[in-house]
Amino acid sequence: MKAVIRLGNQNDALQMLAIYAPIVWETAISFEVEPPSETEFQQRIKSYQQQMPWLVCEINQEVVGYAYARPYHTRAAYQWSVESSVYVSANYRRKGIAKALYTSLLKLLRLQGFYNVVAAIALPNQPSVAVHEAVGFSPMGVLRRVGYKFGQWHDIGLWQLSLQPESSFLTDGDITTQSVNPPVSLAEIQKSPLWNEALMSGLLLLRV
Repeated sequence: MKAVIRLGNQNDALQMLAIYAPIVWETAISFEVEPPSETEFQQRIKSYQQQMPWLVCEINQEVVGYAYARPYHTRAAYQWSVESSVYVSANYRRKGIAKALYTSLLKLLRLQGFYNVVAAIALPNQPSVAVHEAVGFSPMGVLRRVGYKFGQWHDIGLWQLSLQPESSFLTDGDITTQSVNPPVSLAEIQKSPLWNEALMSGLLLLRV
């Protein structure tokens, strides 16, 4: 059985939609009520990967899971923070795929120079909570009744992970004691000798 973690591309859109569409139709995990079209999904991949990784896990040339980061907010002061998501095919859950994808994704984001990752989880969703906490996320709080789907209100839990050492966040009162460089683009970081090591780091966690 051959397993690969790699950058996704627009040609993967249909296989990723096969994973995502049932989640939209059947669960409140996603707050979308209709899955995006293939064209829209391709545009999301293209848009997010201008700056951040979108990874797929492929087993025997079948996409069985994917994870990505997107801007947390668009205003300039948020540029060091991202929001992450991970989805796994129903036939491949509990095989370490989500943790493997996240391990690779987080190492790439750290390499790029991002500082924070935020995950918003529709509650209850203990499997997702377990995965996020297993890779280092900590609970930050709950937004009550912020989404309405399937005839009822749903809460969102917020989890956060710091990617850089605590010393990078040192402040003197309200004044930062050091300058912080903007994150490096995805295209630029792929030139790093550490790129392949970070991308492959999650493979050892797969249980397939």
